This record gives sequence, structure tokens and C-alpha cells, in this order.
Amino acid sequence: MEIKEIIVVEGKDDTIAIQRAVKADTIETNGSAISEETLLRIQHAHEKRGVIVFTDPDYPGRRIRAIIEERIPGVKHAFLSKEKCIAKNGKGLGIEHASDDDIRQALKNVYTPITEKPLKEEITIGDLMSARLIGHPLAKNRRIRLGEILNIGLTNGKQLHKRLIMFQITFEQFSQAIAQIDQEEQNV
Repeated sequence: MEIKEIIVVEGKDDTIAIQRAVKADTIETNGSAISEETLLRIQHAHEKRGVIVFTDPDYPGRRIRAIIEERIPGVKHAFLSKEKCIAKNGKGLGIEHASDDDIRQALKNVYTPITEKPLKEEITIGDLMSARLIGHPLAKNRRIRLGEILNIGLTNGKQLHKRLIMFQITFEQFSQAIAQIDQEEQNV
């Protein structure tokens, strides 16, 4: 599998894992304190070939993703769940620990935010409350599972609403995912 876009990762180990799974070029941010020089390289890469942001499913990874998205709207996003990024010894979390198959699958499910036209809000905060994704004791676990099903990553309640709009998740996609989560919870 060959990737046209340049993949933005956090470090050298992530680059090694990506290149083990697919044929692709990467830009490393070297942590969550992204330098101006790195942001300019990402901007240039976005203009020339496109960019896929593929950061770890933790706070620093989400912070990097937010900084890049704010600075360079329209970059693509690939996500992996925490479960797929845990080191075999259990002492580490990151893309570098994911299997080649999981990396390829995440890259097949890349999202491109829509930036040209006004974004349509199909799913409201009320819908999130009704689906027990915010303001409910099980909300966090349900958001984690929703992020996995829709391939939009881990979010808090406020970020979830923004990400559903950003990636133009339809009400039908949302409803099907919620039905799957409800079914899984009933079968436990």
C-alpha cells in the first residue's frame, strides 16, 4: 500500500512503524511543542502532496492534532484507538506499537474535513445527550467506542460534537453507530 500524502507523526519510532506497514513519507513533530519550522514544513507538504495527521491517541497527540488543524485547515486525519497502540509489555502507548494491519486500516479510513462551504450540523448536543455520550456515567466509554466505530478518534464531549461536524458524519452513520453500541452493551 502506497500513500500519496505525507504522514505527520510524533517521532522516529512512529516513522519506522508507518514505513514498515506502508510506503509513505513522514514528517516528525518531535513532541507536542511543534516548532514554527515544523509547522511551515507541514504547510508546504499540505500544499504540494497533502498531509495526513496520525498522532498517538493520548493528550500530547490530541494537542499536536489541534495545533496542526488550527494552523493548516483541511489536513486529513487517521486515528487508532488506545487499545491498538499499547506496547506488548503494557508500558507504552503510541502508533509505534500498533500492528501493520491496524496502521493500514487506519490509513484506509482517513477523514478529510470539509473547509470550503459552511459545515452542516446534523447531530446536535441534544442528540449527544440522548445517546448518553455526554452527561451520563457511561458517557466516556460510549464516546471511546463511538470514536472507534466512526474512525474519528477519542474525544471529550465538546470535541465530539465539533469532530462530528468537521468530518460531516451523517445522522444515519451516527444512529447506526449508537445502535451498535447499545447492542454491544446489552450483550455484556
